[in-house]
Amino acid sequence: MKSKILVGLQFFIIFLMILPLGTPTKHLSVGLMILMLGIITGLLAVKEHKRGNFNIRPDIKENCELVTKGIYAYIRHPMYLSVLLSMLGVTVIYFTYYEFVLYSLLFVTLLVKLLYEESLWQCHNPAYAAYMQKTKRLIPFVF
Repeated sequence: MKSKILVGLQFFIIFLMILPLGTPTKHLSVGLMILMLGIITGLLAVKEHKRGNFNIRPDIKENCELVTKGIYAYIRHPMYLSVLLSMLGVTVIYFTYYEFVLYSLLFVTLLVKLLYEESLWQCHNPAYAAYMQKTKRLIPFVF
């Protein structure tokens, strides 16, 4: 149930963020570059998964495999990073306090979601603890 609530909240916030509500665009080129970086990050992450291994919810699927190659060799949660970068691009394009507040809420939601997912992985796969020691959560070499 927790997983469904977190995913629902994530998509609701994203939906609210992409409604420009007549707001003029600001910093369009910078925002589009950040948005594209987010999309590329997501594509790199999806590329590393075997068919049926990917899950939008933080729940661990039956027979799933821990992915530690490609972009996953540097960060544990590139899909979360992808969402954060993409929506940061949207925030830069349509910057208002409303967008900033929504982005902050999205960041907190994704942080809760990834911490929950990590707790599940630690119970599911003993190799996850070693993987955590080698990689950062979202930003390579930083966090």
